[in-house]
Amino acid sequence: MRFAFFGDVVGRSGREGLTAHLPALRRRLGLEFVIVNAENAAAGFGITEATARELFDAGADCLTLGNHSWDQKEALTYIVREPRLIRPANYPALADPPGRGSQLFETESGRRVLVINLLGRIHMDALDDPFAAADRELEACPLGAAADAVVVDMHAEVTSEKMAMGHFCDGRASLVVGTHTHVPTADAQILPGGTGFQTDAGACADYDSVIGNDKEEPLRRFTTRISGGRFKPAEGPATVCGVFVETHEATGFARRIEPIRVGGRLSEHVPVVDGVAAR
Repeated sequence: MRFAFFGDVVGRSGREGLTAHLPALRRRLGLEFVIVNAENAAAGFGITEATARELFDAGADCLTLGNHSWDQKEALTYIVREPRLIRPANYPALADPPGRGSQLFETESGRRVLVINLLGRIHMDALDDPFAAADRELEACPLGAAADAVVVDMHAEVTSEKMAMGHFCDGRASLVVGTHTHVPTADAQILPGGTGFQTDAGACADYDSVIGNDKEEPLRRFTTRISGGRFKPAEGPATVCGVFVETHEATGFARRIEPIRVGGRLSEHVPVVDGVAAR
C-alpha cells in the first residue's frame, strides 16, 4: 500500500500549494490514501468548513489537527459532522471534546487505515499523556488485525518527544510522523520494529517566512520584545512538504519511506515510483 502524509498547511499559500501539487502527486505516486495536517489552514489559525473543503477537494482523505484545533469556533460543530476531521486523542475525558481522536477509514480497494492524532505536552497545552492515549488507540485497533495501515500524527514542539513516540509505537504502526514545528527534518527512516518515522514532516507553506508566517511581526517581537499585531501567513509560493510510505502487504509495516518536497523555495525531492518521478 502506498500513502502520504503532508505537514501543516499554513494559510492560503499552503492550501493553494497543496491544491496545485497533490492531484499529480497522488496520481504519479499511486497514493491510495492521503493525510494532511490542517490546524493552520484558516489564515494560520485553526480550520473552517470552507478551508477543509478545499483540502478534501484537492485529494486529502483525512485532516488532522493540533493545538490550534478550536481557534475557529465553527470547528467545534463542524468536526461533529465531518468524520474525516481528527483532533488530538489525548484531551482529558472531563473536557468532553467534540469529534474523535482517531478514525478507521476504508480505501476504495477495501484496505483499512487507522489515523491517530496526538498532542505533545512539552512546551504545549497541558493535555493528558499522549503515550497512554497512543497505547489505548493501538490496542483497540491493532495493525495487521483490525487495520492494514496505522498512521500516528504526533503534533509536538520538541524533537525528543516526537522521537520517543516513534519508538513507543514501533512495531505497532506503519508511520509515526511529527508535525507542528513546520520544518522538514532529514531523518526519514524505518525503525527496528518496522515503523516508518520522520521527526517532522515540515509544512505546506511559503518558506520565505518564519515558520510560515510573514517575517515582519516575528522579527519585531524577537528584536524588540514588543508585539505589533497578530502573526499573518506569508503569501508567497508554498513548498509542499510531506512523507511518502510504502508498506508490506502482509504486515502493514513500512518497506519504504521518503520525504516529499515540491514547489516553492526548498530543494525538490519526489520519490521515484515504478521508474517514474512524480511531476
